[in-house]
Amino acid sequence: MSQKRPYRKFQKKGPSLSMEQKVEKFILRNSENGFFTKVTTIPYKFEMSESKAWDVVGELLSEGKIESIHDEISGEMKLCKAGQAYSIMNSEQKRKRQKTNNFKKKKTT
Repeated sequence: MSQKRPYRKFQKKGPSLSMEQKVEKFILRNSENGFFTKVTTIPYKFEMSESKAWDVVGELLSEGKIESIHDEISGEMKLCKAGQAYSIMNSEQKRKRQKTNNFKKKKTT
């Protein structure tokens, strides 16, 4: 008779990450991709309270794994991997310039 075979790509998962580790990985991944992470997105993304999010951010900042800057316009705290703030700010400015140039090109055509 036929027997059930396990899925070929099925692998047993290791222990799941803690909420702090998930937040840290998210911030570091965004930094590697050239983006800041706003503190206000953490409670929304990870379904945690705002005070818990601030506790996690404070812990990561005190460990020196991430650094923060404040948005000039909104005043929001933005997080990134330690040592990458200026490179991310530079890439943000490039994206804004590109967006403006694309808008101007569309407007003139």
